[in-house]
Amino acid sequence: MSRGALVLGAVIREADLEPVVFISAAGHRYALLVPPPADEQNIEPKSAVSSVDVVRPVSGVERRVVRPLRRLVGLDADQRESSVSILHGDEAESPGLNSTETGQLRSIRRFGAAGAILMAVGALGAGAQPVLQNPVVGVRILSLPSRMATTALTVTMTGTVMVVLAWLLLGRFAVGRLRGGTAPRRLTRSQLDRTLLLWILPLCVAPPMFSRDVYSYLAQSEITARGLDPYEIGPAGALGVDNVLTRTVPNIWRETPAPYGPLFLWMGRGITWLTGENIVAGIFLHRLLAIAGVALIVWALPRLAKRCGVAAVSALWLGAANPLLLFHLVAGIHNEALMIGLMLAGTELALRAIESADPLKKTSLLLLLSGAALIALSSTVKIPSLIALGFVGMALARRWGGSFRAVAAAAALLGAVSIVIIVGVSAVSGLGFGWVHTLGTAGVVRSWMSIPTILGLGTGFVGVLLGLGDHTTAVLSLTRPIAALVAGFIALRMLVAVLKGRLHPVGALGVSLGALVLLFPVVQPWYLLWAVTPLAAWATTRAFRGPAIVFSSIVSVILMPNGSEYLPFQIVQAALMTILTIGILFLLTRSRLPWRGETGPPEPGRPVGEYAGSS
Repeated sequence: MSRGALVLGAVIREADLEPVVFISAAGHRYALLVPPPADEQNIEPKSAVSSVDVVRPVSGVERRVVRPLRRLVGLDADQRESSVSILHGDEAESPGLNSTETGQLRSIRRFGAAGAILMAVGALGAGAQPVLQNPVVGVRILSLPSRMATTALTVTMTGTVMVVLAWLLLGRFAVGRLRGGTAPRRLTRSQLDRTLLLWILPLCVAPPMFSRDVYSYLAQSEITARGLDPYEIGPAGALGVDNVLTRTVPNIWRETPAPYGPLFLWMGRGITWLTGENIVAGIFLHRLLAIAGVALIVWALPRLAKRCGVAAVSALWLGAANPLLLFHLVAGIHNEALMIGLMLAGTELALRAIESADPLKKTSLLLLLSGAALIALSSTVKIPSLIALGFVGMALARRWGGSFRAVAAAAALLGAVSIVIIVGVSAVSGLGFGWVHTLGTAGVVRSWMSIPTILGLGTGFVGVLLGLGDHTTAVLSLTRPIAALVAGFIALRMLVAVLKGRLHPVGALGVSLGALVLLFPVVQPWYLLWAVTPLAAWATTRAFRGPAIVFSSIVSVILMPNGSEYLPFQIVQAALMTILTIGILFLLTRSRLPWRGETGPPEPGRPVGEYAGSS
């Protein structure tokens, strides 16, 4: 018997059924076959029908392979994304601070600024000073910290803790209590900008801190300026071991080629052309590049947050005012600032075009292409940011209907833009594509923050204890590729979630970068900003903010400011004195700090969301 449906005692052929698509509140699509209207039905009388079956037969391959794979990657809508989507919730607008809270804000601002100044002063002796051309050597007063290592370390650590505490206190006016939801009153954008600027300024003139990578930047830029290939030869081989720039590069990186993209080294070549082998001037100009990246972050974050229904000051507080950013991108002068800034700015421009009601012509198309170009440029600083282009592409494909053809069209358009930019920069800079082969240079470091690396190290240690030998290298050769596959799978799930409209592109980008960082072979503390910064514009719940705040605070205070190590007794002495000093400061300032509940109504005359008002 042919398949059909029993309707009022008659059989309607399947060919006569009409497909109707229903979309649930959760965004799931359901397709049902329903009979046409009665006056259009071609009814065949049937004396007896024993069953009703409108379900098409499913082959064994489709049931056992195709459908599970579709569910696995998220093509078939289900609830698997709920574990990610619960990180987000829209934030309501809050009124401005009242007069009491405004006074507390001033105290927080000064407290943090005092900490930043202490960091800058202590870094004269405890920072990552150059081996040669140290400008404070032999200078009265300024050279004093360099002759009192433990005291300088104490001053720097005290300043570090003060900035972190000030940031945490400021969070009470930006996001509220973690257990109490949204802040009942929130500081204005202008107030946050003034605070951030005051905290950054002392770090802009301080010696490098927490890392010596800037000296590698200078040496690799000098190699590029001499017309040599920085992707084939390291500082020692290209410049000589006695060169003033090579002497300051950490030993582990003296023989290794550059792991950075051509845009960054091209900029570095320009810096070298201006400064030559003057280390202080080179540091200053590289810090200007980092500050330019931070400025892009400050520009893009509130705009992305608005797209996600998140308060701008909340996103800026967790993303731009984060101590990890202040200490490692500004004070530490890492090129992640430029990478993240270009990536976020490009994402904002592209999403502005995609989410616009206007057709993708002229202005909107220019915005889209400009955003894609900025993302591609960010990848020529460091390659991981290129993943943002995938989420922009999925958002574009969803606008075009979400079909396979739409995905292919979006991939072709954005892929063409990225190829033009990357090939263009590689060719115009004269550096070629050698950087593609040096991306794994940092893998020689075994980082305790990397999940696959710590698993490999732990397994190797257990093997040694059991007398089975040290098989760490062999285990790492397994854990790292497996971790890479897992990170790729998570990114694929996030891409599909954006295509299906279950996640916002900004949130999916942050989750994917978070998975990439945690499963990366090497994880440095500032790598966490790859994920924290975009997630600050989307994730609002305690499940994200709680761990992000705790981890940012702890990592910010446990790293040594010289980018290396101190003797154990120096660390213990400095830590004890820091604790004592912070305790005294707390007793002196606790009446001015916002450990408070409700303190009154909002200040009259200050509208919600005001930007210009400040204190």
